[in-house]
Amino acid sequence: MPPLAAQLGASPLVTLAGIAKRFANGTLALDGIDLAIGAGEFVSVLGPSGCGKSTALRLIAGLGEPTRGSIAWSGNSSGDSSGSRRGRRRGGLDVGFVFQEPTLMPWATVLRNVALPLELEGAAPAVAARRAADALDRVGLAAFHGVYPGELSGGMKMRVSIARALVTDPPLLLMDEPFAALDEITRFKLNNDLLEVWRSVGHTVVFVTHSVFESVYLSNRIVVMSPRPGRVVAEVMIDVPYPRDANFRTSAEYAGYCRVASQALARAMAGDGP
Repeated sequence: MPPLAAQLGASPLVTLAGIAKRFANGTLALDGIDLAIGAGEFVSVLGPSGCGKSTALRLIAGLGEPTRGSIAWSGNSSGDSSGSRRGRRRGGLDVGFVFQEPTLMPWATVLRNVALPLELEGAAPAVAARRAADALDRVGLAAFHGVYPGELSGGMKMRVSIARALVTDPPLLLMDEPFAALDEITRFKLNNDLLEVWRSVGHTVVFVTHSVFESVYLSNRIVVMSPRPGRVVAEVMIDVPYPRDANFRTSAEYAGYCRVASQALARAMAGDGP
């Protein structure tokens, strides 16, 4: 079991301090982001389109550098970044990244797609295949190792993408709206599957979403961002034990948390702050 709300006072896994990001075209995407992520947390980042949620996630992943500010990693500085696109090392830690689209290689089997990060790191083929099989089993695709991406549904492709991010066993998993394009039934199922994986392996998850309902269902904590330039303007703690299920989705408690998160988002969009 990962540490939950009772353990959030522990030293953060990663801390963003005064982060700003201005792009070459002059757009100021982020300005003054302050955020600490504790080990074992499930944090959802919620905000309107264009507020810099994905930009912040990519800076954490090392897929870009801040214009101003610093990112600290459990006693390490932000400058340490190496490795492949998935399984990147940041502050001495592996980081997994799940993008909005699965971005799978259509000519390779599911197993080979998941094994790719290990192969790029120089793992022996037999070792990479075994660990890829374990990761696929973890996301419910034990029977699909030899299948090609074109034969899979959208939800199954996203499972493969999650397995690929998990194959290096990263302490931190970054997820950029991975379920946004899926139908509601598939999305609910993958929400449940993601929580089961998170609870079983103890990763820290930072999950970007536009959905208040999804953020409340998944998270220990919701971080609400303002419109561009993005900054953290509110945090909502979801003090509900896991596992969570359909009963929670239909409960008054869930509705109450959704109302609190919706109000915080509305204030952020209106520029009213916390």
